[in-house]
Amino acid sequence: LSPSPICSARESPVTAPASYTALARRYRPQTFDEVVGQGHVAQALRNALRKDRVSHAYLFTGARGVGKTSTARIFAKALNCPNVIDGVPCNECDVCRAISVGFDVDVLEIDAASNRGIDDVRQLRANVNIRPMRSRHKVYIIDEAHQLSKDAWNALLKTLEEPPPNVKFFFCTTEPNKLPDTILSRCQRFDFSSVETTNIVTRLEQIASAEGFTVDPAALDLVARRAAGSMRDSQSLFDQLLAFGSEEITVADVHRLFGTADDERLIALASSLAERQPGRSFSELNTALDAGVQIGELFDQLIGYFRDLLVLAAGADDVPLLSVSPDRRDVLTAQASQLGLNTILAATQILSEARQRMQRTSFGRPIAELALTRVAMLGDLDDLSDLIAAVRSGNAGARPTTSPRRSAAPVAAMKAEAPSAAPPLQKKSSDEASVAVAEPTSPPVAFEAGREADLLEQLRSRAGTVLGMHLAGVSRTAILGPNALELTFPKRYSSSRQYVEGTDGRQRIQEILAEMAGRPVQVTCRQADDEALQKVPVAAPNRGRPARNERQRPTEVPEEDEFVQKALSIFEARVMKVTELSARPSE
Repeated sequence: LSPSPICSARESPVTAPASYTALARRYRPQTFDEVVGQGHVAQALRNALRKDRVSHAYLFTGARGVGKTSTARIFAKALNCPNVIDGVPCNECDVCRAISVGFDVDVLEIDAASNRGIDDVRQLRANVNIRPMRSRHKVYIIDEAHQLSKDAWNALLKTLEEPPPNVKFFFCTTEPNKLPDTILSRCQRFDFSSVETTNIVTRLEQIASAEGFTVDPAALDLVARRAAGSMRDSQSLFDQLLAFGSEEITVADVHRLFGTADDERLIALASSLAERQPGRSFSELNTALDAGVQIGELFDQLIGYFRDLLVLAAGADDVPLLSVSPDRRDVLTAQASQLGLNTILAATQILSEARQRMQRTSFGRPIAELALTRVAMLGDLDDLSDLIAAVRSGNAGARPTTSPRRSAAPVAAMKAEAPSAAPPLQKKSSDEASVAVAEPTSPPVAFEAGREADLLEQLRSRAGTVLGMHLAGVSRTAILGPNALELTFPKRYSSSRQYVEGTDGRQRIQEILAEMAGRPVQVTCRQADDEALQKVPVAAPNRGRPARNERQRPTEVPEEDEFVQKALSIFEARVMKVTELSARPSE
């Protein structure tokens, strides 16, 4: 591997000259074979050159740093190089060297981020018809093409559809979804893949050898994993590492430079979480921060670590690990079995949310400690799901058939309190609801005329919070027959009536009534037509205990009672009914 034509002489790896060029530029690919990880694109473009089937417009998409612009330059050199052989430019002639450094008069590289307006495209259209100065083709390489405005694309549309025969367009973008469909349909699209970690390591080994450095293979693996599939990112990180360390680069140098934790520290922290020890996780976090680990980097690594646990818990043994070296696979497999798939999913979500919150605040450590505490206190959710399934199937007393794992304290408590066997659901006839209703907390009220108030109170107490709140709007209850109940709502409680009439509300009420009456009961709802039928609060049945702060008042004519008069004045109401209160038991 030799530096690109950008460098006229070999720089020393130790004492860099004033005009030092970054590794990402010095070792930029110059042929299709040097574009790492994009063999499918290279083969298609070389075949197009061999068969003279070169299109007028190409779209290169993919993540950053995977070779889109470099491939466009190589293709431009193959089109214009006078010494090209089998689609491979010579990289020695003036045309190739000028294109490599971006100064060729016939190959124009345009940054769409700073030339995105309609005026810039109009100038491009005016220059398209000018013949190339010294080459066969005039090539336009438009980088970050998604930055062009809508008006600019519309202005370029006709030129892109019918350009002069010697003009070629290359659009490079990381966000092809932002390009208009009319543009996409006029281009040949090539999607660039993320570069595999092993290919990045191989390339970095070549660069280290060419630069005269000795680098620990584990350090190269760390840099490659951190690059996340971007070759340019890996070279920029490696350039920074070479400037930081000596001629021998170790794993410790990588961790010190990037503020990351080593594999042992990550495993220890994850082990404290798997064993449900929040205090120990605090100690591991504090030790890592004292050693120079950045808390944001640590959580990024921890999220990647739980991703690896997720992969192993799901049984994907052929998927590579991203957070630690491959020789730690057995340790992670044991932790994945200890935690369980559901617990790992919940922990990953907690850590991800904490990482997002840390980016928007200046107090990242409390957020990190809170997240670690929540993860450490997670129960064994796999055993919990097994318990729920056992209760539903009526085999709660049987031991779950999942692989043995140490259960958390909350789950163990739930198992101890769980019944030995769940009562089977009672099947009824086709016209009855087959639902098991919980045993009431108070004796049921007989479903008969004259007990409407008590019946409504019983419904409210057993219907649950939401449904009971809506039943509080009932102004009148009427038993229309042995199997029918009518609930009347005032106009202002129309929303409560609609809720009760819904499928879930009506079904729940009919279940309660069926248990109380011992037979199916149909429930209907109606809205009060007369404004006089407003909501009248129904008193709760007398339990033998007077309400707190209750005042016993003698029966009087309403017009002579000062409190009634005041209430009528405030609410602009009128008396509908007078009920005599019974005396207290003590009286």
